[in-house]
Amino acid sequence: MSEPILFHPTEGPPGGWPAHAEAERAYLEAFAQLGSKALISNLRTQVMGLQSSQRIFPVTVNTAEYGDSYVCLPHSAYALYARQELRMVDVGAQGPALDMLARLGGVVLRAAQMNRVVNVNNWMLSTNLHGDWSGSDIATIRQALVALFPKHLLALRCLTAWSNASLIEACRADSWRLVPARQVYVTDDVAAEWGPRRDSRRDLELLTRTGYAPDALETLRPGDARRIAELYAMLYLDRYSDLNPAFTEAYIELTHRACILEYRGLRGADGQLAGVAGCLVRDGVLTTPIVGYDTARPASEGLYRMTSALFAQLAIERRLKLHGSAGAAMFKRNRGAKPVVEYSAFFVDHLATHRRAAISVLQGALEKHVVPMMREKGL
Repeated sequence: MSEPILFHPTEGPPGGWPAHAEAERAYLEAFAQLGSKALISNLRTQVMGLQSSQRIFPVTVNTAEYGDSYVCLPHSAYALYARQELRMVDVGAQGPALDMLARLGGVVLRAAQMNRVVNVNNWMLSTNLHGDWSGSDIATIRQALVALFPKHLLALRCLTAWSNASLIEACRADSWRLVPARQVYVTDDVAAEWGPRRDSRRDLELLTRTGYAPDALETLRPGDARRIAELYAMLYLDRYSDLNPAFTEAYIELTHRACILEYRGLRGADGQLAGVAGCLVRDGVLTTPIVGYDTARPASEGLYRMTSALFAQLAIERRLKLHGSAGAAMFKRNRGAKPVVEYSAFFVDHLATHRRAAISVLQGALEKHVVPMMREKGL
C-alpha cells in the first residue's frame, strides 16, 4: 500500500488524476479556484486533496474559524447547532439542563481549540457517504496527517454502524474516539419498507393530482440553479438553522455539471421549480443533502411530501438503500425508516492533555445524557 499524500487541488496528485476520480477532481479544483465561500457562503476552510491507495479524498483544514457551518467545525456542530436544535424540538423538562450542558460544552470546546481540525473525506455536506471505504488505510492516513498538522485534531464525520461498520472498527483499532453526533433515519429496502406505507402511497397520489410536474433535471434551465439554492435556503437555512451549509448557485451548477449530485424537481404550471431534491449516491446508498421547497406555498399542497416521494422513487428504481439524514423524525418513521446513531471519529492522542480531556468529556456527556434522550424522544 502506497503512503498517503496530501496535495493542492490545482497541482493534482502525483502522477496525475486517476481516470475514476473525475467527480473528485471537479469538486476539489472548484473549491481551490473559487474559494469555499463562493460555493458555500457560510464556510471558511482550506480544501485539499488526499491520495491514499487508489482513492482521492477531499480534506478540509481549519484553524480558528468560529460561527461557520457545522460541516467543518466541531464547535458549531456540538455547541452552536445543539443550542439551536433545543429551541426547535420538544425535549420536555430536560430542556434547561441540556441548554446549560450545550453552553458549558461550547466553553470547553473553545478552550480545547476544537476548531483546529482536519476533516478527512469531507464533502462538506450534511451527510458524507463513505461508500465502500473499509478504513484499512486509516492508520497510515492518520500518521501522514499528524506529521503535517501536529496541533490539529483529526476528524471523520458521518459514521454509522448501518453503513460503515468496517470503517468504524478500523477507527476504533487505531484509537480514534467515536463521539455521538445525531440520530439519523435509514431504510434498507425502500420498496418493501417505505413504498407500502399509507403515508407513502398518499405522497405518490399527490403527484398525480396536483399541478406540479416531476422533472428529472437532466438539463438545468436558465435560472434553475439559482432557484434550487433559493428553495434549499427557504427550508434548511430560514426554517431550520443558518449553521446548515449555505449552498450557492455556483455550487448547484458545479454538482450538477460534474454529476456529483443527481437532481429531481417539481415544476409549477409557470415552469418554475417549487420543490427539489439533490441526491448523492455511493455504493448502493442514496442520501439527499439538498432538499427544498417553496415554503411560502400552503402546506396543504404537500410540496415536501411530493419532493420526498421523488427521491424515494429513485431509490426504489435503482434498488438503493436510503440514508434519510436527521430531522423530520416522525415523517420518516411513518414511512418505514428506522433510527440509528451517527458518530464522528476524532483522533487526539497526539494533542495536549487538556485537549484530549475535552473530547473525553464531550464523548461521555453525549453518551450518558443525549443519546438516551434522542432514543426516548425519537429525535
